Amino acid sequence: MENLTNIDCLVIGAHPDDAELCVGGTIAKLTKEGRSVVLVDCTRGEMGTRGNPELREIEAQNAAKILGVALRINLDMKDGFIEHNYENLYKIVSVIRRFRPKIILTHPWFERHPDHEAVHKLFRDSLFKSGLKKFETTFEGKIQEVYRTRRIYCYNQAYQFPKLPDFFVDISDVHDLKIDAIKAFSSQVFVPGQYENEPPTRLASPEFMEELYARARYFGGLIGAKYAEAFLTLEPLGVSSVSKFLFEK
Repeated sequence: MENLTNIDCLVIGAHPDDAELCVGGTIAKLTKEGRSVVLVDCTRGEMGTRGNPELREIEAQNAAKILGVALRINLDMKDGFIEHNYENLYKIVSVIRRFRPKIILTHPWFERHPDHEAVHKLFRDSLFKSGLKKFETTFEGKIQEVYRTRRIYCYNQAYQFPKLPDFFVDISDVHDLKIDAIKAFSSQVFVPGQYENEPPTRLASPEFMEELYARARYFGGLIGAKYAEAFLTLEPLGVSSVSKFLFEK
């Protein structure tokens, strides 16, 4: 396995499929560019109406292969009851120090699902503690070095952002990969002919898939692209030169 220290991007989500639904296109774009991406699911989605944790783990790994990520791990927090406690803080701090990512993508602080908001709060606290030398964590029997990054971006999910997004990523060339990765979770979303005897949910309806297309088209239209994903920044976003805006779309 390649060296997974100092990776380019760490994506943290509450449930298997959150990353795909929200930033599958951005992930696919990064990996196509040769960037290293690691996905972290905080729970196994065991409270979900459809499927089961074992099935969702298989689906999650299949989706990760489609997106080309370097690794996907699960932190085994309790789905539906993510607590802000020492154990969960330790898990996220250890992950941040293990991978030392340049950028981190995660849920915003306001969301429909309580787990999403809980993960954001846990992550913010963990990122701060990850820079504290006296908050010790270990990995593979070794004390981890402290680490922080200021490049933290929140992705869009159920709720609209309270203001215009800080930036958009054009995913037109990888949108099909994003949809394929989402459909890998066929126990959760609408895929014709699969899991039709499972209880109905909003995510498993054809209308939900149409919403995903519509949102990507709307965000894309705002920047003159076919499809896009939107982000908020938690820290001021700077560039090394204004030429970045001249030569990079």
